[in-house]
Amino acid sequence: MKVDKQMLADLIDERLDRHTVRAIQSGYKDPARFDTYLELLQQRAPWDERIVLPYGEHMCIVSAGDGRYLIKCFHCGHEFCEHTDNWKLEALIHVRDTEEKLLEIYPRMMHGDPAWEEIREYFCPGCCTQLEVEAVPPGYPLIHDFLPDLKGFYEQWLGRELPV
Repeated sequence: MKVDKQMLADLIDERLDRHTVRAIQSGYKDPARFDTYLELLQQRAPWDERIVLPYGEHMCIVSAGDGRYLIKCFHCGHEFCEHTDNWKLEALIHVRDTEEKLLEIYPRMMHGDPAWEEIREYFCPGCCTQLEVEAVPPGYPLIHDFLPDLKGFYEQWLGRELPV
């Protein structure tokens, strides 16, 4: 299946049927798809910094233009931190650690025990978009999910220099 720019746009906007999404996920990956995807994201971004890597559904890593790479909210442009740091330390966090708070999202008797588990919801300080949710034991440190090797990805996988 050929995945063109319009199909990627439809995928991003959730306008494709399940069968087509599955075919895209399991099909051959066109080497130009990454660049097409970045081009689509860049056109939709409300700011000018160059996107070098998508970073989850609502964030991306951008070139600051001075050799630094920042994690940024895709929707409002809020800059969290360097791409090597844990962005969750800069996010707004809502912790569901009581039965009352858990009952706001779960039916009675369907939630975890707050003595054993808390749910952390991370939000962008700029636009309040929910960025991630994690369930962890109470007091567990903030998880640093992903530390991308930007230089390695660009040079070894894409065969070109990392944009500055």
